[in-house]
Amino acid sequence: MSVSYQLEPDLSAAEFAALLTSSGLAARRPTDLTRLDAMLRGAQLVVTARYAGRLVGVARSITDWAYCLYCSDLCVDRAQQGRGIGKALLARTAAEASGVKTCLLLSAPDAVSFYEVAGYTRHTGAFVFAKGS
Repeated sequence: MSVSYQLEPDLSAAEFAALLTSSGLAARRPTDLTRLDAMLRGAQLVVTARYAGRLVGVARSITDWAYCLYCSDLCVDRAQQGRGIGKALLARTAAEASGVKTCLLLSAPDAVSFYEVAGYTRHTGAFVFAKGS
């Protein structure tokens, strides 16, 4: 059985929360379902990966559809990592926003090598303005 990739603009916050936990990204994201639901509804592009119907990956992005796309969340279930799912989610995201010139993301510290191996360019001039929780 293969992994299927699709757009899921109506992905539930509960299913997203479970994947954040199984991927290890929950430590860096909000946990309350109300905020997670708002994050999903505010995204213009939610691409999912499912294996046997089970959610195993998500790429959640915000874009203007013309110049810039920011992939705010890329998460893959730890048990499924190393199978190309993250790369496929990013490729599907880029394909869905084909008019966009630049795709950006901030890497979790543990994922830097994934992006380097995948061929992404590290940028030293990125800044984060943390407003708080």
